[in-house]
Amino acid sequence: MSNYTREDIIRLVEEEDVEFIRLQFVDIYGTLKNMAVTTSQLEKVLNNKCMFDGAAVDSFTDDKMVELYLAPRLNSFAIFPWRPQHGKVARFMCDILNPDGTPFVGDSRAVLNKVVEEAKDMGVSLEVGPECEFFLFDTDENGMATTETTEKGGYFDIGPLDQGENARREMVLFLEEMGFVVETSFHAYDAAQHIIGFECDEALVTADNIATFKLVVRTVAKRHGLHATFMPKPKRDADGSAMRLHIALIKEGKNVFTDMNDPSHISQDAYHFMAGIMEHMNSMMLVTNPIINSYKRLVSGSNAPFKPICSINDRGALLRVCSGGDNGTRLVFKNPDGAANPYLVLAVYLAAGLDGMRRKLKAPEFDKEEEKAVPTTLIEAVRAFEKDAFIRKVLGDYITDRFIADKKAEWNEYLKEVSDWEVKTYLNRI
Repeated sequence: MSNYTREDIIRLVEEEDVEFIRLQFVDIYGTLKNMAVTTSQLEKVLNNKCMFDGAAVDSFTDDKMVELYLAPRLNSFAIFPWRPQHGKVARFMCDILNPDGTPFVGDSRAVLNKVVEEAKDMGVSLEVGPECEFFLFDTDENGMATTETTEKGGYFDIGPLDQGENARREMVLFLEEMGFVVETSFHAYDAAQHIIGFECDEALVTADNIATFKLVVRTVAKRHGLHATFMPKPKRDADGSAMRLHIALIKEGKNVFTDMNDPSHISQDAYHFMAGIMEHMNSMMLVTNPIINSYKRLVSGSNAPFKPICSINDRGALLRVCSGGDNGTRLVFKNPDGAANPYLVLAVYLAAGLDGMRRKLKAPEFDKEEEKAVPTTLIEAVRAFEKDAFIRKVLGDYITDRFIADKKAEWNEYLKEVSDWEVKTYLNRI
């Protein structure tokens, strides 16, 4: 991560011939938005004076909504490598502020930042390493997305079986030009499915990186005549895609989840942290798996977690512990998917884990299923979510109430649909 000052930004904009600046932020559901200005407005940008109409963003809509302001995070400055080299385009990731300079209650970045500050008060920071899965599908003659592909690649295959390797290579190169450290890049299990993983970093940086990563992947895919999707389960007979997260707590440069005296190299802090997460796992699933399609992926027989257990070896566990490698013990979460808002996912994981540490909750027993069943549909996740006062406190009333209302509306719309399966199964029988 770069450590830019105002003076650094002004110098870089001039030296790099930057002409346009995109001020980027996410809505409640993690969708990337932006407002573009020319560099003639740079002083206004750096003084947090760029205003936008909050009511124009669907998930921010409110009868009392006022104008909101974008506050650029200087360290997020990056130049888009796919844009023209004369009159370049750069971006900032931004916080969203009220007119009085306070954080906007609907800003999910502010939600995560609040929990990060609570962790600092406990002397720790969250380090996160993401591995993101996605599909590269063909487009039709009009350039519209399909779920079709002609390739037959599988895990770790190379070209010509992996027909997306050139696009994936360009994604990696662009990401690295924007400051990412890409650790893994390969073809995944199903045809047209790919994985890119990047280096562990602190929570806010990682959430910003995931939002940027999705933009880069989609942009490069389009340049190659493909459509990139992070949809959890785009095809019935294909494995779904995850936003896999490897997390650890760091204190004074050391991983506090590691204890070499424990048979499994797991510290007491890690056990308490896991207990806190398991206590709220069901209610957090509306955040980690926020759409109807999310639950088509989390089923038995697929390469996805669906068991409400902690485990070291069972890859079907919602929480898995990995204690090998040079980075020490890490908790692995494979259930979050690409529909999730990464800022809110990391906020609820960190808050629940810290709560477990504060209360010194009893360590969960490995491979023992919880008595309460995991939500298997969106509406079950909504019901679990709306009962959890702790998660409401983490996210705040504004985001919590909108999640509940919007997701109930989404479910009700889904119930009205008549699927091809229903027609095929019942039309001639009834």
